Formats: sequence, structure tokens, C-alpha cells
Amino acid sequence: MGKPLSGHKQWITCLTWEPLHSNASCRRLASSSKDTTIRIWDTVLNQPLICLSGHLNSVTCLRWGGTGLLYSGSQDRTICVWRANDGVLCKKLEGHAHWVNTLALSTDYVMRTGPFDPREASIVYREVTEDRDELQKKALERYNEARGENPERLVSGSDDFTLFLWKPELEKKPIARMTGHMQLINDVRFSPDGRIIASASFDKSIKIWDGRTGKYLSSLRGHVQAVYQVAWSSDSRLLVSGSADSTLKVWDMNTKKIAVDLPGHADEVYAVDWSPDGQRVASGGKDKVLKTWRQ
Repeated sequence: MGKPLSGHKQWITCLTWEPLHSNASCRRLASSSKDTTIRIWDTVLNQPLICLSGHLNSVTCLRWGGTGLLYSGSQDRTICVWRANDGVLCKKLEGHAHWVNTLALSTDYVMRTGPFDPREASIVYREVTEDRDELQKKALERYNEARGENPERLVSGSDDFTLFLWKPELEKKPIARMTGHMQLINDVRFSPDGRIIASASFDKSIKIWDGRTGKYLSSLRGHVQAVYQVAWSSDSRLLVSGSADSTLKVWDMNTKKIAVDLPGHADEVYAVDWSPDGQRVASGGKDKVLKTWRQ
């Protein structure tokens, strides 16, 4: 275990690594804190590189984009766009009337999987034989293919019950203000193909939006208490949600109905994630139990 990275004055709220296609060594890590700052660390030398100050309240969420930009959402109701290499504040995105709780990028999935295409995954373990430069090149090819000719899109969810869709590389003005939730928004995720956005809320529903225009498409209802988190399958056809009602539900994106109901937890389900190869779902919650589910 390396040396502790100390510097924040209050608790840490979010962590994000620099994408592999931007830096083959993957040694830079960004952290956000309730102390209103973001710090970028060198995890090999175990030292801070830059401290980003610009928010007036706790920084709640953080995303490292694919073009060298860092996005931070805060309880000061703004989203800051930073240049990760030198810490320059490029833009401040304003519009939310309450805390910003969650951020998602249209390229999150391809940056998470890097050079490894889940469609080529096998059950038998294969050792990685490519060197760092080869992996970086492959990750960059996959990133460029996923992004296409359009800039990255960012979606933000807030305590003001709304979402905003942005093209933060190009402009401060949002593409769309997405309304419909009746309570605060806990989580928002782009589908792996970037075409759909799913948002989870305390109003017991999940809403589905067009990932390019922000247009409302449908609501998924079935949970009887707050929905905390959602996660997409690798093919963007299924969505899983975890709720305060102690269940997980798998939703079919074609029918917009429940495909599988997954009871099993004894209390609220706070965290859920779908493995990048689409084979398994992991969930954890208030009952202190971690469960894995096979598709």
C-alpha cells in the first residue's frame, strides 16, 4: 500500500482517474471534498500536483473527461470546467437552483473500459500482453469511435428536481433543461452507446431521456420507495436500479417494463453496478451485504 495522500481539510466526496487514452501511465487521480477544493495527485510520487479552488461550497461530484477537462459539481449550485493539466478554470455552468448531486458524461462507459472491448470478452482469463503504448492507442481509437465528430455531452442532476444537458467544451448555455421529477435526483447515467440518459430520484421513479437532445421519453415505475442508483448493461438494452424498498429491478429498454425483479436484500439498496462485460450485477446496501447477480 502506498503512502496516504493527505491535504484535504474535510471529508472526500468523489474520486476519478485520468483516462487511459489521455495518459498511458494512469498515475493522476483527482479528488473532491467538502472543503470546496479539488486536488489532482500523482499516485506514484504520492504528492499533490494542483489544488483547484473556485467553488463556494462542498464539491459533490467529479468527472474526468476525455479531452483533458475536469468537471466538478457543487452545493454552490454550479458546475466548474477545469483544464486538468494546469488547473485553469475554463467555464462555470450555471442554471441549477439547488445543490448539484450527480454528473455523467456521454463517454463514461468507453473511458471506463479503455482498450478492452466487452464484446471481445471471454470467460477464460487472458493475460494482457500489450504494452502501455499499445493499450493507450487502442483506448484512444475506442474513445474517438464512441464520441464520433460531436463533443462530449455532460448531464447534471440536482436537488432542484431538474437535470441539465450540456456541451461544456463548446458553450456555457445548456442544450436542454429536463424537468419532470417530483423530488431530488440521486443519480444520472448515460447508456454505453450514449443515446439514452436514465435518472433516478427520490420520487420513486426512473426517467428516460434522449441523450442528444434531452427530450423526455418515458418513466419507469415499479419501486415503492426512493431510487438511489442505476446502472446500464453493456449493450444498452437493460437498466438495473437499486432502491430504498430493498429490491433491485431490471428494466427492458424496448418495452420500458420490468424484466426481472430481484428481491434479496434485507434493507435499502444504496449501490448498484453492472460489470463492463454485461455478465454480472453487484449490489450493496444498509444490510451490510454485498450481492452479485448473474444475467
